[in-house]
Amino acid sequence: MLTETVIEDKRWQAAGLAMLAERAGVAVLDHLGLDHADWTIAVLGCDDARITALNAGFRNRAQPTNVLSWPSAERGARHPGDRPAPPVSGSDPELGDIAIAYDTCMREAEAAGRSLADHATHLIVHATLHLLGYDHLRDQDATLMETCEVEILGKLGIADPY
Repeated sequence: MLTETVIEDKRWQAAGLAMLAERAGVAVLDHLGLDHADWTIAVLGCDDARITALNAGFRNRAQPTNVLSWPSAERGARHPGDRPAPPVSGSDPELGDIAIAYDTCMREAEAAGRSLADHATHLIVHATLHLLGYDHLRDQDATLMETCEVEILGKLGIADPY
C-alpha cells in the first residue's frame, strides 16, 4: 500500500478516508509515471482542533485549514512552470506526511455542493502533488499544479473543482 492512514477523528473512518487516500495517492503517482509500490505516504485524518495546532506549530497560523503536507525532501522546480524532478526510486521511500481536517473539509464540500469523498480526494491529490514538489506560489507553478489536479481528478471521475 502507498498510504498509511492514521484516524484521530472517527468521522474519517465512516467517510472511508483510508480508501480515499490510497486511491488519490495512487492516481497521482500513476499520472506522473511513478511506481506507487516504491513509495509511502502517511496520512492523518484529524479534526479542526488538531489541524489548528499543526498549522500554528508549522506555519505560525493558529487557524484551521483543510489539508497540510510535509514533504520528506525538497523537490520543487527551479524555474516557474517547470515540472519538479521526480523522486528517484530506491532512495528513501517516504514521500512525506499529510494531515486532513474533517470539519473544514465538510464545510467546504457543503459550500461547494460537492460530496465529502470528492472534496477529500481532491485535497489529497493536491497534498500529494505538494509532496512531489508541485506548488502554487508562482502563477506558472499554480497553473501547472491545477492542470495536473484536474487531469488526475478527471481520471477518477471527479468533476473539475475549479
